[in-house]
Amino acid sequence: MGTPNPVIIGFDAISALGCDLEQQWQHALAGKSGITTLSRFPLQDDFPVRIAGQVPDIDEKNYPFLTARHRASWSSPIFKYGMLSVARALERSGIEIGPELAPRVAVTYSSAIGGLDAVLHADRRLQTENRLPHPYANPNSCINMVGGKIAILTGAQGPIVTPVTACATGLTSIITGAMFLAQNRADVAICGAVDFALVEPIVAGFYTMNGVYIPKDEKVEAPESASRPFSINRRGFVISEGAGAVILATPEFTKAHGLSSSVELSGWGMTSDAHHFVAPYLETIKRCMQQAIGDADITTAEIAAINGHAASTKVGDRVEYDAITALFGSRTPPVTANKSLIGHAMGASSVIESIFSFQGMRDGMLPPTINYQADPEIEIDCVANTKRQLDQEFILKNSFGFGGCNSCAVFKRIN
Repeated sequence: MGTPNPVIIGFDAISALGCDLEQQWQHALAGKSGITTLSRFPLQDDFPVRIAGQVPDIDEKNYPFLTARHRASWSSPIFKYGMLSVARALERSGIEIGPELAPRVAVTYSSAIGGLDAVLHADRRLQTENRLPHPYANPNSCINMVGGKIAILTGAQGPIVTPVTACATGLTSIITGAMFLAQNRADVAICGAVDFALVEPIVAGFYTMNGVYIPKDEKVEAPESASRPFSINRRGFVISEGAGAVILATPEFTKAHGLSSSVELSGWGMTSDAHHFVAPYLETIKRCMQQAIGDADITTAEIAAINGHAASTKVGDRVEYDAITALFGSRTPPVTANKSLIGHAMGASSVIESIFSFQGMRDGMLPPTINYQADPEIEIDCVANTKRQLDQEFILKNSFGFGGCNSCAVFKRIN
């Protein structure tokens, strides 16, 4: 990077496994699935998607910024999830953003989909009741508004940007925050992503794209068995919701303020497939991983584990496997696939999964990839079905998004 690598001084996540971070981690280690019957909207008998990864109810009374007035105006869950993840990550970091620090705090928190649920609600009200949209309908739908609301919540007045790279958005946000720190435009960056894709047209649209999980021969299967990364019987991803926040800081700031950190962003890579609007491309995905490892100034042999993108699609999992084996050869490290547990939380997935990696480095554990049945064309150690004890100094996180947007990062355990 040419400058001291940024460190992570706080993080928090909300996922289908729960609202409390440590509880989510324990559920992940136990191989517990967060996938349940879809209940975010009424299901018609012929609606093709029946399952999802849904965040459990949040006790909003515990968070004074989630007032009744706020909830009435900011109806999309992305604001509640995003603000909560940031507030708790900042609390864990131990910093307070006062007037002196505020101009040096960047915000790169983003969303891949934004508050489209608010626009859908406004459109239906207009069509069925002939009532004009709520005054906050358009602000709810602005993708950059989640970053703006987080800046208002925290008082951050440094650079603000909402990078959108589809399913890679969360990791791209972390990388963008690192760029601001490297350019001395900020000392701290509030990074992460949130998404709520559980609205009818988006869910149905993924079905017609043949991307979302579809039961074979309309066979009824348990929701928790549906997400199957790298498995021979994988049948598409399970749509989920969630959020994750990561607080980055320069080492100088961290030391000067007596803060602690256990994880460093050692290297990153970003590439564009320039190939197909959804199908991943082997060469540019491999190069993205290679860039991250090279930027960290380490060898492939030093990567202890890979946290895979692993969406559970036929093509995507195979291309990621091919890229990993092309880069690592016969010394491929174990590859864990968190989407088997939490589903695919769209732009938030990569930051939630990065946070699970931080906890894995802390505890020397890899959570399992559940529902695995070996695919003879993908000879991979995916930590199948049971957690594994493993010392991890360096891990590689992969994330790939629609439009050919690839982001990869190498995280290092410190202290």
